[in-house]
Amino acid sequence: MLLRRIQDSRRDTETVRELTAASSRENGARDAGTTAGPVAAVRQRRATEHLVRSDPGGCWLAEDLTGRPLGAVHASLREGTWALPLLVVHPRARGGGVGGALLARALEYGRGTLRGMTGCCADPVAARLVRHAGFDLHPTLRLSGALDHARLPVPDGPAIEGGAAQRDLMDSVDRAVRGGAHGPDHAELLLHHRVVVADDLAGSGYAYVCDEGRIELLAATSRRIAARLLAAALLSLPSGSPVTLARLTADQQWAVDVGLAAGLNVTGSGVLGLRGMRPPAPYIPSAAFL
Repeated sequence: MLLRRIQDSRRDTETVRELTAASSRENGARDAGTTAGPVAAVRQRRATEHLVRSDPGGCWLAEDLTGRPLGAVHASLREGTWALPLLVVHPRARGGGVGGALLARALEYGRGTLRGMTGCCADPVAARLVRHAGFDLHPTLRLSGALDHARLPVPDGPAIEGGAAQRDLMDSVDRAVRGGAHGPDHAELLLHHRVVVADDLAGSGYAYVCDEGRIELLAATSRRIAARLLAAALLSLPSGSPVTLARLTADQQWAVDVGLAAGLNVTGSGVLGLRGMRPPAPYIPSAAFL
């Protein structure tokens, strides 16, 4: 087995997407549709390109001696917060030490950081590796179903569509909630998602939503603002459209309440791994960037 850095090329980004899809099929689950459909495929390739450029030392590909891909990992560093949004191993390569080798490289990239987050734990093998690396595993929920506008509460205050002008506000919220700003990740997220922002005496926050009905990332300084943002983001989608919110820890009961009011169903969705921090709240992690 050989490990090499993922290159900023269409070939490598497509390889990572195919590995992710193969791993998801084997596990019998997809995390919020991140590997399904042509639009999602483009977004995943773009996310890989972005992380390869911003964090080349955290993006690795495992191959056998013939060059056949075996697995991949993405890790990023953002102001002392290390994140591992992706750790995948092809089903044919499981049990051969591929996941452990990739995780070791990613952990080396984050050595010395105070806080760590992993979101790759729908795979039971990945969850075991992450736990052995010293991460606490927190079960997560998924809310999904057809959106019912009539049952949603009216937002209790203003929430407006934002953009690049709100980057400083969003980074400030990130620092308060997860200990480190997403920084350059916001520029990438803004290319593919609409963002709803709120900033008043009740607190500050933002929510990214895509037209396919997925809440990609939400952070707020209070549950009241978080619930307002989630309701506003859902109301911006057509009533009856399919909606998904994933990676909700037990600390996100405010999101469960809004989702149930909107007619969504609750199921399990894996675990979130954390080291040196409690579950961020109010917070819905991004599939691509945590």
